[in-house]
Amino acid sequence: MTPLPARELLESVHTFPGKFVFKAVGKTDTEFAAVVVQIIREALEMEFDPPFETRETPGGRHIAITVTPWVESSDDVLAVYEKIRVVPGLVMLL
Repeated sequence: MTPLPARELLESVHTFPGKFVFKAVGKTDTEFAAVVVQIIREALEMEFDPPFETRETPGGRHIAITVTPWVESSDDVLAVYEKIRVVPGLVMLL
């Protein structure tokens, strides 16, 4: 896994507050997508699930999830990345 994005880099390419796109790929034999959504919801203290889409790979071994919650700051983004990095079955985090 690559290091967490630097706060300065996030703030130079993204306007806060606003929507932020998190993308993750994981194994389909786990509850990967549900866990990612729950982690983001808890990290951002949301009452409801944030908007998300899932897509399975053609072979069905992996699932990609794109989650687009509202974030207040780069600190929110970094907190989410830190928590998602340890999700069982994670293959890639973008």
